[in-house]
Amino acid sequence: MEKDSYIYVSGHNGLVGSAIVRKLRYEGFENIITVSKADLDLTNTNEVARFFSKNKIEYVFDAAAKVGGIYANDRYSAEFIYQNTMIQNNLINSSFKNNIKKFLFLGSVCIYPKFAPTPVKEESLLCGELEPTNEAYAIAKIHGIHLLKAYNKQYGFKCVSLMPCNLYGPNDNFHPLNSHVIPALIRKFHFAGDGPVECWGDGSPSREFMYVDDLADACLFSISNFQDAELVNISSGENIKIKDLAESISKITGYKGSITWDKTKPNGTPDRPLDCSRISSLGWRPKYTLQKGLEESYKWFKENYK
Repeated sequence: MEKDSYIYVSGHNGLVGSAIVRKLRYEGFENIITVSKADLDLTNTNEVARFFSKNKIEYVFDAAAKVGGIYANDRYSAEFIYQNTMIQNNLINSSFKNNIKKFLFLGSVCIYPKFAPTPVKEESLLCGELEPTNEAYAIAKIHGIHLLKAYNKQYGFKCVSLMPCNLYGPNDNFHPLNSHVIPALIRKFHFAGDGPVECWGDGSPSREFMYVDDLADACLFSISNFQDAELVNISSGENIKIKDLAESISKITGYKGSITWDKTKPNGTPDRPLDCSRISSLGWRPKYTLQKGLEESYKWFKENYK
């Protein structure tokens, strides 16, 4: 990409999209195109087609998605499949029809089977059953990956699909029920006072978490280094048990009370570290440690959350 390239970032107000916009601006890109949900419904095929025809767009970073934690995935599974599939279809097809130079698609580690061999390689996709608690989102994202592969195979459409580990950071969703684990824990401990904090499951699963600004950096790196619908894992390389994560966040927030575990609630996949040799072999590395990222996230929460 050139500094004056026209770059569209979908989902620019969300966790990932806002980080991509920050990174692009920091690197000096001049023509960043964004549009709010109120002005463009990405699930509406005609609206998206008109938007692309009216704007000079050369590159697309697709960070738009309906996302949420275990509760939201289970309760709104139909919406997760329908909305995400429609968003992907419309953005990919309109990008192709308008001769976009390159398309970057973002998914999630949840696309991989629940019991895939670890660390999980990209080749593990579709080698087993999905984790039921996030199956709806995973199915939609797998569809997007294979749609891009088909466009690349049939038309030579230049694109790449990034599958990051669990993300967190500024502009995260801190909803008490629909959020992912880190923002949910930050909110719980911040407002707990001296009372006990109850967490889901038994705390035994392990997860990799990555500060979202590292993903944004990987996005710019990848759009310059991949173009043939490659599937590329992105992670921090730090694996931590949920119980230890809760302890770390409690200390960062200054919480002094007790932590309890509701073992009637699901744990999710027991362990799913990613193999990131595909991108690391080209020289990319994350910059944030988990401790530093959690401290930055809590600082942002205190300054911005209403």
